[in-house]
Amino acid sequence: MDDTPGVHADDRRALDRRILSLAVPALGALVAEPLFVLIDSAVVGHLGTAELAGLTLASTVLVTIVAVFVFLAYATTGAVARRLGAGDTKGALAVGLDGIWLALGLGVATLAVAVGAAEPIVTALGASAEVVPQATAYLRASAPGIPGMLVVLAATGALRGLQDTRTPLVVAVVGAVVNTIGSITLVYGFGMGIAGSGLATALTQLGMGAVLAAIVLRGARARGVGLRPHPAGILANARAGTPLLIRTLTLRAAILITVATATRLGDATLAAHQIVNAIWVLTAFALDALAIAAQALVGHALGARNAAEVRSVIRRCLQWGTAAGAAMGVLIAGLGWLVTPLFTSDPQVQRAAAISLVVIGLLLPLAAWPFVLDGVLMGAGDGRFLAWAGVLTLVVYLPLVGAVWLWAPDGAAGLAWLWAAFAGGFVGARALTTGLRARGTAWMVLGA
Repeated sequence: MDDTPGVHADDRRALDRRILSLAVPALGALVAEPLFVLIDSAVVGHLGTAELAGLTLASTVLVTIVAVFVFLAYATTGAVARRLGAGDTKGALAVGLDGIWLALGLGVATLAVAVGAAEPIVTALGASAEVVPQATAYLRASAPGIPGMLVVLAATGALRGLQDTRTPLVVAVVGAVVNTIGSITLVYGFGMGIAGSGLATALTQLGMGAVLAAIVLRGARARGVGLRPHPAGILANARAGTPLLIRTLTLRAAILITVATATRLGDATLAAHQIVNAIWVLTAFALDALAIAAQALVGHALGARNAAEVRSVIRRCLQWGTAAGAAMGVLIAGLGWLVTPLFTSDPQVQRAAAISLVVIGLLLPLAAWPFVLDGVLMGAGDGRFLAWAGVLTLVVYLPLVGAVWLWAPDGAAGLAWLWAAFAGGFVGARALTTGLRARGTAWMVLGA
């Protein structure tokens, strides 16, 4: 029997196919991107400890830059999907082009800052005298790829809004392969050291950005859309992205505060936190793929003025998300004791990580709600609410993490309390705020 009210079984299966056709390729693209860091780590790790430590700091800076500008993808997806749903394909492509032009401008400006401030940045992060030149070399060599990284975000957002998540997947997979070959060749074949790895990443990201932008440009040209930048459209994209930038900054602040608290709880606790966080991030990719599907489908349905379809998409994506969260939670909680030895031989670290994996395993079904509903509200262009909700949830989290900072013991118990505060308190507050918002209709503005 159909478990989605008001939707026949055939309609539900058709909706499931639409959701999965977007979510599965999106998941592949999301997982492919972190392969760049893993590939560079494997290649650079054989150069020496200082080089690997330098890569850790420099890649953290690059990942943070991309995370800050992720609104280029999110804002573009919702706006393009809404235009497409309204039957305005030319307008959808024009919005996508404006997003790409905005990404290019921000990328060039960020590139200049990253090159000029590379050494002060890595020094401020506490790098030793041996690590500073390695981190600086990688950051300066990889910085030219920043415009490409941001164009990839905007172009991917445009293609997702056009209901195409397969093309970004193909480009991401090919990019990972090219980056592997390029990194090995430049590091060892040309003897460039860590800078060779950074240059390979930069060239690959520039190539990926060029390919994805060319695909959007080709579609725009075929429909008679002007390719020149439109200041009004670029400014509109920037305005739409500003609230999402605030939302992203609140999330990054919560993550940084959590890491700082784990550091205070001792070296073993910090090491265990890294294991738990790595597994948490992997689960986040799966749930974020559903958020991307929800974002594209909700934007399309709003543009088509189909409020019933919007509600159907929300219900079904939440059902998929909760089920996926529960399934992953059972695996993580049950297999934690078997997984942690793969990361470390320290029994203290193993125990702390395994106990905290039980904590996040229990809370993963709850985590599905804010992931999916973030996508829903982004697809609706409700960025202002998401910004305020981000600030509110951070305010709620601060006393919880503060209590862990002040009173939690070192070791397994302290880390368990920290993850209960983050996955239960911070993520729970996000689930509550987005859930209450989604239940209403103020965000559901129909039409293009």
